[in-house]
Amino acid sequence: MHLPATALLAPLFSIFFVIASPVRAADAEPIQRAIADFLRVQNKGLPGQASYRIGAINAGGLPAGCRTIDVTMDAGAPPWGRTHVKARCTEGATWSLYVPVQIHVAVDYLVSARPLRAGQLVAEGDIARRQGDLADLPAGVLTDPAQALGQSSRVSLPADRPLRADMLRQPMVVKQGQTVKLVSGGAGFQVTSEGRALNNAATGEVAQVRLASGQVISGIARNDGTVGVTY
Repeated sequence: MHLPATALLAPLFSIFFVIASPVRAADAEPIQRAIADFLRVQNKGLPGQASYRIGAINAGGLPAGCRTIDVTMDAGAPPWGRTHVKARCTEGATWSLYVPVQIHVAVDYLVSARPLRAGQLVAEGDIARRQGDLADLPAGVLTDPAQALGQSSRVSLPADRPLRADMLRQPMVVKQGQTVKLVSGGAGFQVTSEGRALNNAATGEVAQVRLASGQVISGIARNDGTVGVTY
């Protein structure tokens, strides 16, 4: 028995239609909402007033049906400026994608109010506040006056220079060549002696002291200029 040509082609057209039928794509709106919720929580820990902008979300190639979206930020991603987050479906579908975001953080930061000499102790009149976007400022910029006051400038600085943590250090409480007191002790006893400092040391740093006998003792410099030795 011979079938009409149209009868033979019909199943082929049916199969072709099933294969070519597009898979329904994921909706970008839930992804954007999950990222926004994540950034609102994440930005609470930043040192200033934060705002953000979420970049384009290419959800067209993702399968639909996702019920739970997890958003994270990679450990190596910068926490502000131009950065990215990772959105991952954890229930209902399997996909993940990176989405660009831009985070602005308005902060008050510290600058040198006047030129500073290397070794100069920073006083209130030496610092001033400016406001800017943390993304545009150098890494390690100081935002709290307590981070600078009483510190010693490592280098000479011009006026209006943003202050970074690596520009300052604790002042030297022990200076090379000066006579210092060694305080040593143990369980139930304390002994003091004097010697000459062989190096400069800030509070908490190791100071080496030569005694009158010629023996060199290492200890920890204290705020009051003494050197503590523990046996």
